[in-house]
Amino acid sequence: MLFDPNLLESSAVYKLMTGSIIPRPIGWIATVSEDGINNLAPFSYFNAVGDDPPHLMFSVNRANNTNKDTLNNVLATKQFVVNMVTESTVEQMNATAQGVASEVDEFELAGVTPIPSVKVKPMRVKESPVQFECELVHHYFLEDHKNGGSCIIIGRIVMMHFDDTILLDNYKINLETYKPVARLAGANYSKLGELFAIKRN
Repeated sequence: MLFDPNLLESSAVYKLMTGSIIPRPIGWIATVSEDGINNLAPFSYFNAVGDDPPHLMFSVNRANNTNKDTLNNVLATKQFVVNMVTESTVEQMNATAQGVASEVDEFELAGVTPIPSVKVKPMRVKESPVQFECELVHHYFLEDHKNGGSCIIIGRIVMMHFDDTILLDNYKINLETYKPVARLAGANYSKLGELFAIKRN
C-alpha cells in the first residue's frame, strides 16, 4: 500500500513510523531548569549522528504547540545529559515518561540517583552504565506541522562516562553486561536477542 503522509492523520503517521523503524535506542535525557529543578525524560527519536567530533541528536514532540520541560531547559541552558537505558533501569525510565508538573523532580519520581556531571550542570543517572554530557550546538523546529511539530536537538558530547563492568579491551562494549533496551511501538520494548555478524568485503 502507498501512504501519502500529507493525507493521513498524525496518529496514523506516528503508528506507521514507530512500528516499522525499529528498534530505536532510548535517550534518557536529563536537564535542569534555570531555577535548578532537575528533569528526566525518555526520547526514542534519538541516535548518534557523528563521531568526529562526537554528536548526538534527539527530537522533542510539541503536542498542541507546547514545549516540554526538556526542550525549554535545553534551549535555556544549552546543556543536557544522555543516560542510556538498560534492562535494569527500564521500569524507572518508564516512570519518567509520564507528564508531570514542571516543579516535579523526575529523579525523585523514578527513584534513581542524581550524581554531578563533570562539564555540564544537568545531573547524571547513577544507575545508568553509560552517560554522555552534551552541549547544544543546533536546534531546528520542523515546519508545516499539524499539531505542534517537533524540535530536533543536536548536542556535542563533551564528556563520556562508562561503567567498568561493561568495558572490554580496546574500548569495546560487553553487550552481555551492558544489556541495553530499545523502543518498539506502543507499550513494547526489545532486548538485544540473537546476534549475528557480517564481515565487510
